[in-house]
Amino acid sequence: MRAAAAQRPRSGDAIDQEARATRSRAQKRHWVKGGAAPQRHSAPQGGVARISPPGGLRQSLASLPIAALRVPPATAEGLARLGLRRIGDLWGMPRAGLARRFGQDLVRRLDQALGVEPEPISPAGAPLHFAARLSLPEPIGLEADILAGLDRLLPVLCDKLRARGRGARRLRLEMIRAEGGAERIEIGLARPTDRPDSLRALFALKLGGVAAGFGFDVLRLVATVSEPLHSTEHKGGWAVAAEAQLKAQSARAPGQALDDLIARIGARVGLDRITREHPADSHIPEKTTTTQAAAYSHPATDWPATDRPRPLTLFRPEPVTAADTPEPPLQFRWRGRNFEVSAAHGPERIAPEWWLDDPQWRSGVRDYWRVTTAQGPRIWLFYAHGASMSGGWFAQGDFG
Repeated sequence: MRAAAAQRPRSGDAIDQEARATRSRAQKRHWVKGGAAPQRHSAPQGGVARISPPGGLRQSLASLPIAALRVPPATAEGLARLGLRRIGDLWGMPRAGLARRFGQDLVRRLDQALGVEPEPISPAGAPLHFAARLSLPEPIGLEADILAGLDRLLPVLCDKLRARGRGARRLRLEMIRAEGGAERIEIGLARPTDRPDSLRALFALKLGGVAAGFGFDVLRLVATVSEPLHSTEHKGGWAVAAEAQLKAQSARAPGQALDDLIARIGARVGLDRITREHPADSHIPEKTTTTQAAAYSHPATDWPATDRPRPLTLFRPEPVTAADTPEPPLQFRWRGRNFEVSAAHGPERIAPEWWLDDPQWRSGVRDYWRVTTAQGPRIWLFYAHGASMSGGWFAQGDFG
């Protein structure tokens, strides 16, 4: 009989099968009125959390280290040097002396631990999430049908973005197949936007390579990256009439046409491959500009004014076969061709940056010349006077 009872499947109502939190309340649940009061069992010292019994807050805090008060490490180390290593060691200390030597923060943390001073907590808000979903009664697979579904999703998503003052920077279209699996299309923009027409054109460029299978029955549009979008102040009166003569769409923000072009090209070749130049603080010709991604930077407007022309094409210095003299040569050979100099303007002396060891500038000071050849090309030549490396004539640019 006992063996059969041991093999009988247990229903889960046995007390030793209950969770720990349930077992902790088992004595109180089965306590008979008039008997001895149930003993409160505290969690072990190494447990995750300890619940202090009513009226026992000071005793529960007394054994904890002072670092549990979340005071600066320097304060905890200073108290340890005085022999005060536990929170209970501070109960009998004068508060004025503690505040004078270790600051008001220590006293404030003590009051917060005891519940005398409130400690408000500001919970972190949920991350912004912008998405729209469309469930279809029948699977679709034609590009026109997908665009029709996208036309229903984009206004809903853009309304959500506009309500929070945001604009989409990166979006993902998820197309779930009826037989399982999904196709995903991601696009990026040069500027955050909440206009459905701009987003639709970018998605249309990438729908050609989608494998529909037996068709898609769910479309989901997600704005994976969004940024604050400031409202645009539209012009009126004579300003609108003047701009209408220059372009048909006067309500578009300045630079929006360029940003749309960058987004359309970036949808094919990648946004990181479209770059623009920005001025840099250097007198070295190859360091006067920095290359930045056009989608994540604004056009440069602070180009320094200079009366020294620079070549249209700048390349690494290439050796030129010419007479080894500082005066501009009458003839020279470059890239397998012979050139005759008809005019030369210069020199413009540029010294290397003495605080940097640039391997390209170990040839010393350079004298740059704008040389016009009889064959047509206008070349930027320089003569290196030689320092730790041998000098001579080099070509570094072409004026076109």
